[in-house]
Amino acid sequence: MDMTNEPELRRSLIQHCLAMNASGLNYGTAGNISVRCGDRMLITPSATPYDTLEPDDIAVIPVDRGYDAWEGPLEPSVEWRFHLDIMRSRPDVGAVVHAHAPFATILAIARKNIPACHYMIAAFGGSDIRCSGYARYGTKELSEEAIKALDGRQGCLLANHGMIAVGPDLQKALALAVELENLASQYYHSLLIGGPVLLTDEQIAETRAGFATYRKQKRRKEA
Repeated sequence: MDMTNEPELRRSLIQHCLAMNASGLNYGTAGNISVRCGDRMLITPSATPYDTLEPDDIAVIPVDRGYDAWEGPLEPSVEWRFHLDIMRSRPDVGAVVHAHAPFATILAIARKNIPACHYMIAAFGGSDIRCSGYARYGTKELSEEAIKALDGRQGCLLANHGMIAVGPDLQKALALAVELENLASQYYHSLLIGGPVLLTDEQIAETRAGFATYRKQKRRKEA
C-alpha cells in the first residue's frame, strides 16, 4: 500500500478497525488504530463506533510538530499521545494498533510479561513481550511507559489496560496484534497446568534468523 495515499489509507484504517472488532480482539470503541501517512498520522476519532465512521471522520496529526495540532471534524482518540510518540521515536513504525484484547488484558492486569513460551515470541523482536509500568490513559506518562516497553519490540502489554502492536503497515500491525493475543491466551492457559517450559535465548534467536528468510511462496505454474 502507498503510505502517502491518504484517501486509500483513511478507508483502510476503517476496514482494519472493523476487522479488529470482528476478530474479538477489541470491543466497542475501547481500542484505537493509527497509520503514518507521509509526515502526518491518521488516527481513529474519540468515542466513535467504527461502523459509523466515514473516511472524512479520521483525525490527522502532524508527526513532527507540537502536541496541540490536529485536524478533522472529530477529536482524535484520547490515546493519540502514545500513537504519536511511538511514531516519532520509531521511524520503522507505520501503524499502531491498541486493543483491550481479553487475554492480553488479563496478563496486563496481573502485570506479567509473556516469556518465551512459544517460538512466535520471536516475531516481536526478542525473547519476551514486556508489560509496561502503569500510568493513566491518555497521559504523557503512559506514552513514556509504552515506549520503554516497546524498546526493540513490535508489541507490549500496558499495565492494567491492554496491549499495543506496531508494524510497518496496517496489515502487519493488526496481524501482530492478533498474534500477541494468541500468545497471551496460550501463556495464560499453560499457567493453569503448571506453567510453560521456556525456550532459550539461543532458540529464539535461531527462530528470528529463520523468519528473516520466511516469505510467501509464489504459486507454482501448472505444466
